Amino acid sequence: MSRQSLAMAGSSIHETRSASDDAEQHGDFTISDLARDFGVTLRTLRFYESRGLITPSRSGMTRIYSARDRARLALILKGKQLGFTLVEIRAMLANEDRKGSAGAAASVGGLQLSREQIVEQLDLLRSQRAEIESAITELEASLSRLGKA
Repeated sequence: MSRQSLAMAGSSIHETRSASDDAEQHGDFTISDLARDFGVTLRTLRFYESRGLITPSRSGMTRIYSARDRARLALILKGKQLGFTLVEIRAMLANEDRKGSAGAAASVGGLQLSREQIVEQLDLLRSQRAEIESAITELEASLSRLGKA
């Protein structure tokens, strides 16, 4: 999955499913439902399951995802979009499950982040942006030299 696709998948909560869908009314979703709704692959969902980030129940060989799994997936994708690692996202989800996390937190796309987490992530993303801008400048200069030849 491309980073752009991941960012688009995590940037909005996907609630475009048909209201007539019985599965949605009961909060049960198949792996195909979630993959389609969030624009991720089946492999991605299985990976998140293997890491314990989402925990579908089983009906025979079929994975059945709950409304809780769906909400957690939205938070996972938002965390990825914001540049957090899966280890960091796991900790955020654990804090969310405890609901009694100490200290002030701000909701960023549904993720509860401390001031320290926000500042650290901003510093990291700004550093990465500077590296990317430097690489772009260098490549554009190289391309320009090639164009003149």
